[in-house]
Amino acid sequence: MDFTKFSLILKSLQSTFESKVLKGARGDFKPHFLNCSMQFLPYNKNLKDFSRELRSHSTLAEILLWQKLRASQFRGYSFNRQKPLGNYIVDFYCRKLNLVIEIDGDSHFYEETVVEDLERQRILESMGLSFLRFLDIEVKKSMPLVLREIDSFIDDWELRNRVDKTSFL
Repeated sequence: MDFTKFSLILKSLQSTFESKVLKGARGDFKPHFLNCSMQFLPYNKNLKDFSRELRSHSTLAEILLWQKLRASQFRGYSFNRQKPLGNYIVDFYCRKLNLVIEIDGDSHFYEETVVEDLERQRILESMGLSFLRFLDIEVKKSMPLVLREIDSFIDDWELRNRVDKTSFL
C-alpha cells in the first residue's frame, strides 16, 4: 500500500477513532491527569521485559535509524529505542524533546491497525508527546530525508523553547 492510500484510510477512520477515544474505548490507561511539564512519564512495568525482547528483534529500518540516533550522536539529543510509555512501547523516544518516532511497516496498513495506531498516538500526545512517523521503506531508501525531517523538528523545538541551536556532531 502506498502512502497516499494510507493517508486516505487515516482520514476516513479519524471520526470513528475520535469517538472511540473520547468514550474511552480502551479504558486501560487514563493519562488525563498528566501535563506537559512532567519530567517522568509513567509506564506499565509489565512491558519492560517485552521492550527488551523487541530491542533484540529489531527490524532493518529500526536498526538503520538507531545507528543515526544512538549515543546522542544526532545533534546531541539522547534517544531510547523500544521505550515503554504508558501502556505502549514506542520505537524511539527522546525525553528532552518529548518526541516519539515511529516506523510503520506493512503491518500498519490494515484498517484495524491504523485505528489502533491513531488511538495510541492520541493517548500519548495527551501526555505532551509529539510524534514523527515514517514508513519502513522511507527509512531504508531515503534516510537523508528522514534525518532532515527529524532535524527540522529539532530546529522548531529549539526555537519554540528558546534553546541554543544545536548542530550535527
